[in-house]
Amino acid sequence: MLKGESAPLATLYHAARERGVLFTEEFVPHSGEVKSGDVTLRYTEWGDSTAPRLLLLHGFAQTAHAWDLVALSLADRFHVISLDQRGHGDSDWAPDGDYSPEAQQRDLDAVLEHLGDDPLIPVGLSMGGRNAFTLASRRPETASALVVVDTGPRTVKRGRSRIRDFVTMPDVLDSFDEFVDRVHAYVPHRSMEQIRLSLLNNIREMPDGRWTWKYDRLLRDPNYRRPTVSEEETWELWSSITCPTMIVRGSESDVLDEETVAEMVNRLPGTVDVEVPEAGHLVPGDNPAGFVNEVKPWLEKVTKPGRRG
Repeated sequence: MLKGESAPLATLYHAARERGVLFTEEFVPHSGEVKSGDVTLRYTEWGDSTAPRLLLLHGFAQTAHAWDLVALSLADRFHVISLDQRGHGDSDWAPDGDYSPEAQQRDLDAVLEHLGDDPLIPVGLSMGGRNAFTLASRRPETASALVVVDTGPRTVKRGRSRIRDFVTMPDVLDSFDEFVDRVHAYVPHRSMEQIRLSLLNNIREMPDGRWTWKYDRLLRDPNYRRPTVSEEETWELWSSITCPTMIVRGSESDVLDEETVAEMVNRLPGTVDVEVPEAGHLVPGDNPAGFVNEVKPWLEKVTKPGRRG
């Protein structure tokens, strides 16, 4: 949904109103790109470029547009940059199949160099959340604050298996509507309009008229196992974060449990934790208004002049 695509943008504004997402004007996002080694990464940005910056990082098998409803609401106070991470959306697939945490951090280094020296606030869901808190730990001078959404150093196997079962289903379908039906079965609480809106940016039509996902087929191969960092090392990364931090959990999440949130707060004193009602793992899409209601006031607080972050 880039500048000039008026019909999708009109659908976005309507969907936001239907979901109770408040926004002050009909912001139009712009596109940009940055090179990271052999991979070209693409992003959308919203709002005033002089405002405090947010870097939004989507979850596995999503795209930058998973944040559109949230970005629309935040753009009146923040410069919002939403990244298609490698292998997803309009960013390149890794030619060597490298989707390791290290490769994703190199990508973020390239993005930061491209955007300039001013600190920003990483906001990440799931895979993007781990990338966000790893960045904040590894490069504390770049993160003025941090929002981690429904992930942590430890996650629930049941939820991970449910996601894996969904993404490894047959990935070529005969029509757009078949994908709508599949996603609706996965997230039945979402409206058909919102699902159609999200799929405009998450699937593509093939030359033979059939449809498939836009992210790398390697990532949805049932035999593929993404490289990971050990739980012990991830806890060390988490515990070393120095910026103001918020954890957001979906009240119905089967990926991040309350016990892990409690341990995260215990290991990083001062962390704020909130729970968004009527949301599972995909919090910003499940309840975008609830997400904004919890997160936006905190972001405004930590970006006040004179405040750390």
